[in-house]
Amino acid sequence: MLRDEMWDEAVRAVRGDAHGLVSVREDLAKRWSEAHRGYHDLRHLDEVIDGLSQLRDSALGGDTEWACVVFAAWLHDAVYDITAGAENERMSAELARTTLSANGIGTEVVDAVVSLVLASEAHDVQETRGPQAAFHDADLWILSASERRFDDYCTAVRREYAAVPDDAYARGRTAILAPFLERESVYRTTQARQQWEPAARRNLTRELTRLAQND
Repeated sequence: MLRDEMWDEAVRAVRGDAHGLVSVREDLAKRWSEAHRGYHDLRHLDEVIDGLSQLRDSALGGDTEWACVVFAAWLHDAVYDITAGAENERMSAELARTTLSANGIGTEVVDAVVSLVLASEAHDVQETRGPQAAFHDADLWILSASERRFDDYCTAVRREYAAVPDDAYARGRTAILAPFLERESVYRTTQARQQWEPAARRNLTRELTRLAQND
């Protein structure tokens, strides 16, 4: 699978070989397969990695930057509890630091991955090129998906919060999505703004209209 290949490539880029970290990758895959996950599952991980692959040549500078964003993709939702809020990112960042450090990944790379994971909570970066910009955009690729896939995503997120009443969910979800339309651009990299932005704005507008009907 592409996600496995990209993990092993990232490890080799910063450590020279993938020995030992295959078991780490397999443990992370189990986390991403937990039954309570609706959207934040292996499909999301695959889409983030695919998005990064699309942006690799235009937004990233070399193998080390690529390794950082791949590690961040695998680790950014490795801890996911719908009741934890922003603590998910903090706990995922802690997992990233301890796991990568314990397996021979250098401090500079570890610090960069932790920063990327923490930034995935607010989705607010200023860079237009480099790991922060590329990871920000790939994590939000789903906003630009086909209407069918975007609607599947919305349904999956709602399923994760099935216990929340419709009106409360609509208000909370609107508070998360509406600011993206208020920005000058949803995405940061030039390529994503050119290729993904129009569809993302259409999808966001449709979903916010639906949510308004339930508020």
